[in-house]
Amino acid sequence: MSRPGRAMSVAALASLPVLPLGWFVGLQAHPPWVAAAYLAYFLVVLAVPGTMFWRRLTGGSGWFAVDAVLGTTFGLACEVLIYPLGRWLDIPLAALVMPALALGLFLAVPSTTRSTKPTPWWSVAGVMVVAGVVAAWFVRVGSRLIPLDGPAALRPNSDSPFQLSLAAELTHHFPPQVPYVAGEPLRYHWMAFNHIASAHWITGIELDVLTQRVVPFAFLLLTTLGAAAVGMVLTGRAVAAPIAAGLTVLAGDLGPWGWTVTHTLYHDSPLSMGQMISTTQAFSTVLMLPLIAVTAQLVRRPPGQTRKHLAGLFLVAGILISVLSISKATALPVYGAGLAAAWIYLTIKARRLNLRALVLGLTVAATYAFNFFVVLRGASQGVRYKPAGTYRTMLDGMLRGIDPSVPVGRSVLLIVTAAVVIGWLMPAVGALLIKRRLPRDPMVVFLLAGLIGAVAATSLLYQYSQAQVFFVRTAFAYGVLLAAWGLASLERRQYLVVGPALAIGVAAIYMGRAQTKTLIRDCQDTSCLDRIFSAPLIAALILTAAGIVVLGVSLRKRSLRTWGVITVCALLGLTVSPTVVGLRQFAFPPQTAYDSIAPGGIEAARFIRRQSGPDDLIATNIHCHAPTGPRCHTGSFWIPGYAERRVLVEGWSYTAKANDVKSSTEASYGPFWDQEKLKVNDEAFTAPTRKVLDRLRTQYGVRWLLADDRVNPAPEELEKLAELRFQSGTVRVYQLYPPRVGAGSTPIS
Repeated sequence: MSRPGRAMSVAALASLPVLPLGWFVGLQAHPPWVAAAYLAYFLVVLAVPGTMFWRRLTGGSGWFAVDAVLGTTFGLACEVLIYPLGRWLDIPLAALVMPALALGLFLAVPSTTRSTKPTPWWSVAGVMVVAGVVAAWFVRVGSRLIPLDGPAALRPNSDSPFQLSLAAELTHHFPPQVPYVAGEPLRYHWMAFNHIASAHWITGIELDVLTQRVVPFAFLLLTTLGAAAVGMVLTGRAVAAPIAAGLTVLAGDLGPWGWTVTHTLYHDSPLSMGQMISTTQAFSTVLMLPLIAVTAQLVRRPPGQTRKHLAGLFLVAGILISVLSISKATALPVYGAGLAAAWIYLTIKARRLNLRALVLGLTVAATYAFNFFVVLRGASQGVRYKPAGTYRTMLDGMLRGIDPSVPVGRSVLLIVTAAVVIGWLMPAVGALLIKRRLPRDPMVVFLLAGLIGAVAATSLLYQYSQAQVFFVRTAFAYGVLLAAWGLASLERRQYLVVGPALAIGVAAIYMGRAQTKTLIRDCQDTSCLDRIFSAPLIAALILTAAGIVVLGVSLRKRSLRTWGVITVCALLGLTVSPTVVGLRQFAFPPQTAYDSIAPGGIEAARFIRRQSGPDDLIATNIHCHAPTGPRCHTGSFWIPGYAERRVLVEGWSYTAKANDVKSSTEASYGPFWDQEKLKVNDEAFTAPTRKVLDRLRTQYGVRWLLADDRVNPAPEELEKLAELRFQSGTVRVYQLYPPRVGAGSTPIS
């Protein structure tokens, strides 16, 4: 290595301590051993083996730093494939075999790795600065979104206990069932929870800490670093790394109205609430990035690829596609849309079928079919064709509190639709600046088609809980890469106008939102609504156009490309400002006004965990998210999460049967489908008899009863028929006696 190259490497290495430092700072609220244990596990089990796999199978990218990041994410994909087999064979520590597998591959397969070149120190340092921002945000905001202890921990929404219960299920069982409705097959995407379960077994960290703190923080960092790595792969330029990382953290969408910046539907970056509470979305985003990188190596056909090299690339792509198919239902359709467009483009250009893209497409189709028919068992989860349903629901949410007599014209819906769609597609303007290094490079087509396809799917499909919006959240990475690719294509002197142009967009959207001076609920006619929704958007666009003209005219040397750079950067700036505001607002997210987890419930559930085996079954009188009220929202899932044991029937929302409806009211408040089972369950807590308890134990396999006095006080008879083992707060835990044969009741077989 030359002396300048050695100096660059040393300078780059000097900035790397930001990562471990940021890791420990981000998790400072927990004992130091938690951050240290996960970091050690992450390096030994995922990062080092994954990097060895990646470099041997793909040949590398030419930058070791890029290979290390993408290899780490590939190691994550390998781990979640190995863990279910180990869990099924009752070897939950199976992921520990990965270092040995990597060593074996390293020794058995000849190296095809390209010669590596050092990553410039300023590129590494720029990415580390962004990683530091992520750590700072996590300390200030992310770590406060979902409380883990204290009174606030008893007031979560339904999502975080749901994620925790699935992590607990995969920790102890495979194939998985719905842990809060025992015996019901889990028709959901469970791959991400394999990682949490594996990490729990290897590190000993509590599942709630992993699910709500450690793993989300790790995924945020991996997404930021992964975007930087893929940016370098696509552009071949080191400057793409800090740009892609920065846009990943700061870019969002348009959000021209002041009341939308804190709404998760409008804020789709990895630092959004949606990523924090959706483990599956965060996980799929992390794995989509290496898949894009390996797709680029396959469809670009760089010179020197041998058959062995090609086989390695297809193997890596196949593993990533297989894992993504069971990670998030919205991931592969977006990837498939981009791949189909790239295949058509390549086929037309070359006037012959492009077999590489075709093989990838067939792999996508096969794995998605397996996911739909085997994992999901054909469940639609309530998704249906309903054009513009997404935007009508968004508008309805914004119009809450308005006088019902005020007519809402079609023009208001058109304004909202236009603003949202323009914001989602805004990163695509970066494609106007791209200078491609390779002839017939299909990756621009791939990214554009994926982004447009995601917006189209979100616009045409509908699910009562707005799950279709995750198509756009998946495509967020595609937009970031397009924008980063365009900005990385600039000449050095053109970067002088990037900062001022971005500032134009930031200032314009701030000033545009300031035009909203009337509250929606104060409007008495349609014209008022039209003005409230259109004025901020129009003002922001006019200010942006004026700023572009002023900045362009002020330059001495102006060219058509310079005007393009100013315009693109100003438009991208419009998406940055709402994100920053949203991050600040997210510091204090709303919680329920009541204790959705019973006081003493967490301690009671963990008592059962200590005193029972993983196959023990719990019955409970808790079915509703709120303990009392006129209606029962059946979104209570916390018992299996903290007890790590299945529950006969707790809540029944978020199941395939409950979701197969047309409205959120039906899904959340609908009746349980097995009324006989529910009746027997509830009689144990309202009118217990020896016959009822014996039936629970013999027919359904129940060993424990968890009763919440807020739902109904436990009858005195229950303490005579079952042993009271634990009491805390409003919760009592009973253990069932074995059935008494010949004592006046007959066991049910």
